Amino acid sequence: MRRVIAIAVTGMSLAGCSSFSLDSFKPTPPPVQVQLESTPPGADATTSLGPGCKTPCSVTVPAPDAGFAVTFALPRFQPVTVPVQVIRSPGDLTSPATTTIEPSPVFAELRPAAPPPKVRKPMRPKPKKPKAAAEPAAGSPFPSAAPAAAPTR
Repeated sequence: MRRVIAIAVTGMSLAGCSSFSLDSFKPTPPPVQVQLESTPPGADATTSLGPGCKTPCSVTVPAPDAGFAVTFALPRFQPVTVPVQVIRSPGDLTSPATTTIEPSPVFAELRPAAPPPKVRKPMRPKPKKPKAAAEPAAGSPFPSAAPAAAPTR
């Protein structure tokens, strides 16, 4: 019975080796510090990788293989998205590998949003006033509106 358990445990540990990969030996890229600035300051800056802050500020992001984007937003201003490139230079025997961010610092100029268009209320047509008759109808009990002649003495 002990042999069966020992063989089963040994078989399980060997099965775990079948998923062995050399990717585990690759060094993880170091995080990169990204400086974020805007005009006017105080905008909410959010990276497409997740981290964000209020400008001027800096965030630490994991260096991606490809570029990413930073979106700047501020109330009453149009949002701006700035693409960011990640440039890697491999190291050699005399220098270590480096990762740089372009542009650095990441800067956005926010423009005021156009005011919303004024909503005009539809105009109601004015009620038409009846035209006054120049002369009263024949047989009307009311006198005409024409001024009466002054009595002569």
